[in-house]
Amino acid sequence: MRLLMLGGTGFVGGAVVTEAVRRGWHVTVFNRGRHGSTPAGVPRLRGDRLAPGGLAALAGGTWDLAVDTWDGAPRAVRDAARALAGSVRHYAYVSSCSVYAAPVPSAVGEDAPVVVGGAGAGDGDYPANKAGGETAALEVFGDRALLARAGLILGPGEDIGRLPWWLQRIARGGPVLAPGPAELPIQYVDVRDLAGWLLDRGADGRGGAYNLVGRAGAATMGKLLDACVAATGSAAELRWTDPARLLAAGVEPWNDLPIWIPTGHEYRWMQEVDVSRAYAAGLACRPLAETVGDTWRWLRRVGTVPPRAGRPARVAVGLAAEREAALIG
Repeated sequence: MRLLMLGGTGFVGGAVVTEAVRRGWHVTVFNRGRHGSTPAGVPRLRGDRLAPGGLAALAGGTWDLAVDTWDGAPRAVRDAARALAGSVRHYAYVSSCSVYAAPVPSAVGEDAPVVVGGAGAGDGDYPANKAGGETAALEVFGDRALLARAGLILGPGEDIGRLPWWLQRIARGGPVLAPGPAELPIQYVDVRDLAGWLLDRGADGRGGAYNLVGRAGAATMGKLLDACVAATGSAAELRWTDPARLLAAGVEPWNDLPIWIPTGHEYRWMQEVDVSRAYAAGLACRPLAETVGDTWRWLRRVGTVPPRAGRPARVAVGLAAEREAALIG
């Protein structure tokens, strides 16, 4: 198989490239060449897809599959798809469950309404960008476009820092503010399982939209934090705290305490997504302990969460130590 990876040095793109190389595929990476590196022997075409003539390096190539993780202006997806319409057999676009239009019901499926996103639009908010990217891929490739609506993505290489924050905090030891209840289900996908599924379904020509995340309830906040304690070998003491108390104190789910979204929160649906279509199409997810352990080993090797490839830095996640201590009391 011949893979063209648009991007390829960030979190998801890097995992796709690594997995494709492991499979013995012929991989080509296209990006601006300003961030990261590629495995030895992988050709790197350079170009800025937002600049006039920025896709010129793609001319003359032919590939079986293109994978695109772009989350900026949708017109960049449209232009790339148009440039590749005659030279790529199948186009996989990594989208997001964030495309669903509010109010989003629990157990939302792929046929639910999505936000408006134009294929030729400039940079907007994240849901509109991803919805516009989907529209662009479909306009050019039709049923040859695979839309992977990812949920929470964890694993080695994470450039947001959600799981790394918990690992680093727990590794420091002492009392740790643990957002309850411990049995609260969480829903995520390991980036390597996402990458493998993309390549499998891209290779067999699968099209359409899929919610790409593990089963709801396969893990809980308690199991996640226990796995962090085990991976780090820490003597940390998890202090489970009632969610009502945390919310009353102004703690922001997802950002102040990463991954956690309590029952009743407006974004709780993000961890209750219907994934039956993806599992029917071969999605398989590795154990939580493997994701956590491998992320800790990677984090110890690199030292810090890497910057996001090609995008502005996000606001840092996680509570400051002083605020956490005050909340523990």
